[in-house]
Amino acid sequence: MRDKAPETYGERAAQLEEIRQEAVHAGSDAAIAKQHEKGKYTARERVEKLLDPGSFQELDTFVRHRTYEFEMQKNQPYGDAVVTGHGTIDGRRVCVFSQDFTVFGGSLGEVMGEKMCKIMDLAANIGCPVIGMNDSGGARIQEGVVSLGAYGDVFWRNVQSSGVIPQISLVMGPCAGGAVYSTAITDFIFMVKQTSHMFITGPDVIKTVTGEEVDFESLGGAMSHNSKSGVAHFASDDEDQCLEDTRYLLSFLPQNNLELPPRVQPTDDPLRMDEGLDQVVPDSPNKPYDMRDVIRLVVDDGEFFEVHEHYARNIVCGFARLNGYSIGVVGNQPNQLAGVLDIDSAEKAARFIRTCDAFNVPILTFCDVPGFLPGTNQEWGGIIRHGAKLLYAYAEATVPKITVITRKAYGGAYDVMGSKHLKADFNFAWPTAEVAVMGPEGAVNIIYRRDISSSPTPDTRRQKLITDYKAHFANPFVAAERGYIDDVIVPHETRPKVITALETLETKREPGPKRKHGNIPL
Repeated sequence: MRDKAPETYGERAAQLEEIRQEAVHAGSDAAIAKQHEKGKYTARERVEKLLDPGSFQELDTFVRHRTYEFEMQKNQPYGDAVVTGHGTIDGRRVCVFSQDFTVFGGSLGEVMGEKMCKIMDLAANIGCPVIGMNDSGGARIQEGVVSLGAYGDVFWRNVQSSGVIPQISLVMGPCAGGAVYSTAITDFIFMVKQTSHMFITGPDVIKTVTGEEVDFESLGGAMSHNSKSGVAHFASDDEDQCLEDTRYLLSFLPQNNLELPPRVQPTDDPLRMDEGLDQVVPDSPNKPYDMRDVIRLVVDDGEFFEVHEHYARNIVCGFARLNGYSIGVVGNQPNQLAGVLDIDSAEKAARFIRTCDAFNVPILTFCDVPGFLPGTNQEWGGIIRHGAKLLYAYAEATVPKITVITRKAYGGAYDVMGSKHLKADFNFAWPTAEVAVMGPEGAVNIIYRRDISSSPTPDTRRQKLITDYKAHFANPFVAAERGYIDDVIVPHETRPKVITALETLETKREPGPKRKHGNIPL
């Protein structure tokens, strides 16, 4: 308390400025210096760097905790351990909260939770994205179960806003225990290499309980969660890149689920035909190529913002633009596991497709899939259930869906990868496409097993049958005859064909059946 209450307007204004400065400098100089030594910005620095200059409007600057246990009343910094407010990114409104590790180690208590919930409620009510910057030691132990209740209040809001407004988490320090579930519910998670960590239980607890020794980086570092667990979507080299990529990501997304993503003025000719596409697919059906080369030759200016780049690399997901329109791209990756679908790739793509569908982003699929990965690990791991998630996501999506088969489309994987049977709107195939139940060799070995075994020259007979099978089935025309393929196009026509299809689908309306929600095979 101050010794004397202000009486004049000048004194009151001076008091306001004094308290505001206290709030801005809630963290000690030593704590701030330590933060900078680790290559980390402070909570306020992150907000200022993320938002358009001068746009940040802080809320709840003067909030303070009300805990008296453990003599906590002797340290009641203004603003508590989080900075909240709203501002703009490229002129579009966003709400933000930024946890302050220099105050109570960023630990979450009742008041801090209330601040976060309040800004999340504002974002939901006005229909704008919410961005949370996480840098916290976890629950505030001094507040006991109240801090756990605060986490629960945050989780509830994450769920209520899911699929309604974009929710983006930036893990820029520790994020442990129950706190990780808030980030896990959000749409996209960024992590910074070497300085951010996520885990349910830390290395010390793991060693005590299981005897396993592991360090922070291996357990829950940026690359561990980007490449092994798939929890995080992006791994940034530093905080500057993290903040810049967040701004870029938002450029592909609408403000909320009732709006369309923003269109930018295109600089790439929509009628451009790149003959480089004609040479991408090798003549040999068993030779790999990089599907990202196909994507970059088709989309505007070759710009492709990959999501989950380091996880389940046998499928590629990311955002791009076609004639200025935002699109989500999914493509099998022939240079990783031959592009087969497995548990991780099915989940990765299903999650991305459902995110695009929730936020009105059309989906462009490039299909080159030889099937599902065989083996006991996959079967016992639940490939049936996980593969069904991808099928479910494509079938459920009502946004414009366009599929291009570049080469193989075999078996059930053909159905799953945005086929006409799952109500894709336009399905194109290149002349190199092979639409069949399985590859020629496998099919001949099954269909003509007795014929081959009884032949005096089984190898010659087998080769002739394979050649005949390829002529009849290893092409897109049988599927095209049935209407499963809308058009067979030469590769360099892909960009203008897809753009025309996308523009045709601008007015697409597909009301689904009335129900509370489907029951996706989780």
